[in-house]
Amino acid sequence: MRLLAMATAAMALLAQSLAAPTARSLQRRAQVVHPGDAHDIIITDKNTVNATQKANGTMVPNIAPDGVILPLSFTNNFAGSVNAYVTGLDANNKLVLLQPNGQFYYPPRPSGGVPQLITANVAIPIGGRGNNAQISIPGYISAARIWFAVGNLKFYTVLDGNGNPSLVEPSSANPNDPNAGVNWGFVELTWNAAGVFANISYVDFVGLILSMSLAASGQTQYAGGLNSNAVNLICAALSRQASQDGQPWGDLCMADGSGNNLRVIAPIDYMSTNPGAWNGYYDNYINQVWSTYTNTPLIIDTQAGAGKVSCQVSGGVLYCNGDNRGYNKPSVSDIWGCNSGPFGIQGSDNDVHRAVVPRLCAAFVRTTLLLKGGNVQPSLPSTSYYTTGPTMWYSAFVHQYETSGIGYAFSYDDVNPNGENQSGAVSSAVPQQLSITVG
Repeated sequence: MRLLAMATAAMALLAQSLAAPTARSLQRRAQVVHPGDAHDIIITDKNTVNATQKANGTMVPNIAPDGVILPLSFTNNFAGSVNAYVTGLDANNKLVLLQPNGQFYYPPRPSGGVPQLITANVAIPIGGRGNNAQISIPGYISAARIWFAVGNLKFYTVLDGNGNPSLVEPSSANPNDPNAGVNWGFVELTWNAAGVFANISYVDFVGLILSMSLAASGQTQYAGGLNSNAVNLICAALSRQASQDGQPWGDLCMADGSGNNLRVIAPIDYMSTNPGAWNGYYDNYINQVWSTYTNTPLIIDTQAGAGKVSCQVSGGVLYCNGDNRGYNKPSVSDIWGCNSGPFGIQGSDNDVHRAVVPRLCAAFVRTTLLLKGGNVQPSLPSTSYYTTGPTMWYSAFVHQYETSGIGYAFSYDDVNPNGENQSGAVSSAVPQQLSITVG
């Protein structure tokens, strides 16, 4: 009886852990971060912003095109004190960070080869839970991000090849980055003469939970972001998937020394330091796709002037009518990055090629090419995405735990049939206020 009771209790504990996973229960699989200093920074094209003109290190007064500014409102619904940061390039392509006084700060030219810490006051304090902060961006800004952190983020500069300061941003993928132990996230932003475009991106990682709204022309657009416990839920789902297919899905989670999950990184970023991961994962699927479309046309709806183009495999290469070149079989990294191998776009590529690449890659990421109706891309609804393996489970679980099901989980997540939206973007030519909520 005692053994039976012990077994029953053990099963109950197991069921409870599966139903309500905690950060601590998942730390066995998560990478534990060990924040370092400037010498531990790994510089890539994903965590740098390059200016095109030299900056003089001075602070300038509010400068806005035609007197127009972009009002921002930040609200903290998270249990912790939060700071905001705004980084990007101004209208003259100079590197800028927004100060809490509403003025742009232009970092001076750094010296030496080691990234230099920006010591100017560029943290915009929001404060604890329930607090709100309002500030305006005093001019056009591109390649911009609005960052939020529970605590303080560190930004650095290095010289680019032209002698200009290049911003080194926090890295989500480097467990030894100086910011690795901080819970943070960002919203991507472009504001220029055409208006505002902002989106919540999970292309590289899932971190601090954010949502946003854009007031414009008497209407409000919303992007709901993720469930408040999404990081733990996604980590639990990835861990279960790893136990099913033996792939390193659980290793995408990063935790602090106490076992608290901080973020989930995208597989393509994990593969940058673990190049052998998921080797052969798509091989059988790709072979089936190539076999299917050797005798059957694959129709790509360019959703542009070229209309629907017919594609077919010949001699091991997929060719599309009107396309300037064909497509070889992709690797798993080609699929998840959508910017290498057959999905790398060259300057000489024509409009048909530039339209086919995102639609073809999106179909591979979502594993829809062999589904009924998958011979036309894009045509299937989002309920058909990630329904069969092998697939990109990171993207699948991100969308599963989004409050509205939308928000970029890979670079071409805005590829959808007409009328559907998976991207989680807000935009307007006449913005009145961009509001972002933490938590």
